Amino acid sequence: MRRPLPAAAALIAAAALVTGCGHGDDWSQPHPKPSAVGDLGRGFVAPSASPAPEATITPRPGSWSAVRPSDGLRVVLLTAGDDRPTKTLVTAVREWADHERVDLRTVTVSDAADMIPAADRAIGMRPDLVVSAGNDLIDALATVTPNHLSQQFLVVGAELAEPTHNVTAVDWSGASFRGEGLGMSSTYDPASFTAARCAAAIRAGAAAVLSGWTGIVVWVDDF
Repeated sequence: MRRPLPAAAALIAAAALVTGCGHGDDWSQPHPKPSAVGDLGRGFVAPSASPAPEATITPRPGSWSAVRPSDGLRVVLLTAGDDRPTKTLVTAVREWADHERVDLRTVTVSDAADMIPAADRAIGMRPDLVVSAGNDLIDALATVTPNHLSQQFLVVGAELAEPTHNVTAVDWSGASFRGEGLGMSSTYDPASFTAARCAAAIRAGAAAVLSGWTGIVVWVDDF
């Protein structure tokens, strides 16, 4: 005969039943397709024409601020590098995820030989979105992303030289690293990776992806 659970254990079990399908749930299980809550403001994209694939848009500062993800968005933060710009980007992504109740998991790469396998691991987790932070990942993403066209990627603080429709980037004059042997941009400035700019980058990029504007570069020189 099963003994009754002690009161404290019963409360824990009940809480587990309530939260089991919420934040931190089992990603092997299906969940509702994520969507944008709220609308992009005037000036995010030109009303007269949709941006072409690989185009760069310069949204009006704050035109993305009314858009947030629906609850339970599954995001993998793929990151490499311990430089200050990368650390600032990582902090911005984590703070955005916490504020918006995003189910965030992190894949950190510490070995150059693990760049492509790490990207494959991130995709294998079946997230709604893979967010990349760190210039070291760009060449690996250029190799991996065309082979996973159903997976959405968001690159913050850098961009791919020839992105496919599933890769969206957020960049600015002090960033814009593109890999593939092109070298660092002459305007690269680590000091431009401020907490405010990185926070704007993840919010603007996520708003673009959630609103269906993918495969483009979102330029946030001013915000």
